Amino acid sequence: MVKELTHFEKRVYTVVKKIPFGKVKTYAWVAEKAGRPGAARAVGNALGRNIFPLIVPCHRVVNSTGAIGGYAFGQGLKRKLLEIEDAFRDKGKTKRRRS
Repeated sequence: MVKELTHFEKRVYTVVKKIPFGKVKTYAWVAEKAGRPGAARAVGNALGRNIFPLIVPCHRVVNSTGAIGGYAFGQGLKRKLLEIEDAFRDKGKTKRRRS
């Protein structure tokens, strides 16, 4: 049985879903965008309970210090996902053709 999300969790997930492929944001940034500046730890807790990792890309959220931060599926997988996104981020851009 899936528990119902809190209002705060819904706001956090909405913010995180908007982080573009290949980009990262901090827990503090997410907290501010979710309307709760200073609630970075609460953001981390909400993301730690994320049951929608393919929809809510919580691996794109890192510590303000630049450290990778936690991940429900392990820091190794989080690091790998970020590396993959970085490697493919520019691959989808079309090159300008010369006239």
